[in-house]
Amino acid sequence: MTYRLIAMDLDDTLLTDDLKVSDATRQAMTEAIAQGAHLTIATGRMFDSAQKIARQVGLNVPIITYQGSLIKNLLDEEILYERSVPVDVAKQLYDYCQAHGLHLQSYISDKLYVSEDNDKIKGYAKQSNIPYTIEPDFSRIIENDRQTKLLIIDEPAKLDALLPELKELFGSKVHLTKSKPNYLEFMHPEGTKGHALRFLAAHYGIPMEETIAMGDAMNDHEMVQAAGLGVAMENAVPALKEIADFITLSNNDDGVKHVLEKFVLNV
Repeated sequence: MTYRLIAMDLDDTLLTDDLKVSDATRQAMTEAIAQGAHLTIATGRMFDSAQKIARQVGLNVPIITYQGSLIKNLLDEEILYERSVPVDVAKQLYDYCQAHGLHLQSYISDKLYVSEDNDKIKGYAKQSNIPYTIEPDFSRIIENDRQTKLLIIDEPAKLDALLPELKELFGSKVHLTKSKPNYLEFMHPEGTKGHALRFLAAHYGIPMEETIAMGDAMNDHEMVQAAGLGVAMENAVPALKEIADFITLSNNDDGVKHVLEKFVLNV
């Protein structure tokens, strides 16, 4: 099988724990691109954060951001695919967070908004390398019809305990997933990495059988399942490993390079 479209998650997949792409992995990516493969990233990060890394590793194709809610060209930043959280759903989630004392942040037109400055947003902004805007009247933000994503940050055990209730509350009205143990994310139902991978494959006229998707977390489930070759990192959550076609090395051991060499470069 010739694989022509390869989508890679960023955090804990392409990036090492110190948030870098190793020289060896970067070289394998360069060689795959030179052979005609389309390499892209598929991340929960906002475009502004993801594009910095994509440019550093030499990508020049559309990238999948916000868990699949936004696909945007790197070169001219044209939007190819976009899905927003319905306003009524955003209001319902906001009311829930207010009632339960939860930290909620919103993304509109690739800008990050919070209602107050606290340790949660400071830690998030530092990791993602992005600025944020404090909007005390957060109800005004929630009423915007262009919210790409809403995100709750809290202790992993607390979020896990809330998940069943939130799934029952919102049902199929949102795509609800975790990108990290302490990040619970809400998108449009079609804002998944699986939807985005299918869109990008169709955009290039590439059959899904000729796609590879690599990831490590719950939010990678849809694209790993959709791809012709679904890959889980060695450091992936057990549930992702169960559905993967192949388990590669960890993010700190050049797992992406291993897949590119084995399935694309045929080394």
